[in-house]
Amino acid sequence: MDEVARFNRERWNDLADAGISFSLPWLDLTADEARRRVDPEGLMDDPSGRRVLCLAGGGGQQSAAFALLGAEVTVVDLSDVQLSRDREAAQHYGLTISTVQADMRDLSCLRPRSFDHVWHAHSLSFVPSASQVFAEVARVIRRGGRYRLSYTNPFCHGMWEDTWNGQGYVLSLRYEDGPAQDDSPWQFRDAEGRERSIPGPREFRHRLSTVINGLVGCGFRILGLFEDTGSAVDPEPGSWEHFMAVAAPWITVWAQYEG
Repeated sequence: MDEVARFNRERWNDLADAGISFSLPWLDLTADEARRRVDPEGLMDDPSGRRVLCLAGGGGQQSAAFALLGAEVTVVDLSDVQLSRDREAAQHYGLTISTVQADMRDLSCLRPRSFDHVWHAHSLSFVPSASQVFAEVARVIRRGGRYRLSYTNPFCHGMWEDTWNGQGYVLSLRYEDGPAQDDSPWQFRDAEGRERSIPGPREFRHRLSTVINGLVGCGFRILGLFEDTGSAVDPEPGSWEHFMAVAAPWITVWAQYEG
């Protein structure tokens, strides 16, 4: 584990202890809701009986959904606090979920060609090299397996709702791979509705061409690309909902491993 991984593990432990939404287990899922949450784009095969890897996806959320759908689930995450939430969710539903503390850039603890699906939570921005991650996913996924990747839109990384200047959102960072250059603490409400301000993990920007070409270079065929623009109809300028409608902060890529 290098310095970036050690730093981000501690940051995510602190965020999880503070009750950030990504660390709150989904404990009220039905099968229909579980399917909707892990496959909103409708591109996943039936996960029942399949081996699913939730990559950098601790928190007791997607792992619980896949397990409820009959999958054999393994969760890999840096944060031991996040992984404890997956064990909590498994106990709540009376299901079995395997948890592994590891860096997404080194999956040597997992056997080659051992997963039918890889569901990669919104975490690629916490490592400096996307290609390392894609090479590891290509090693552990089976031929024909599907990989769902969600990550920060590189066009607006570092430009958030608080940059509203009355006319638009300020885009100031060079469009290049590298550190996202934002040391601001993460602001959020915990489960009790309290405002929290917690130092965030170290983040890195990955250009769209880096991601798409990196996946193709590792043997993946792109099945679809989706931007998340939210669902608010007439949001207030300067709000998170308005920023989402204008900038689409999240991108999801579906790919299939062809070898």
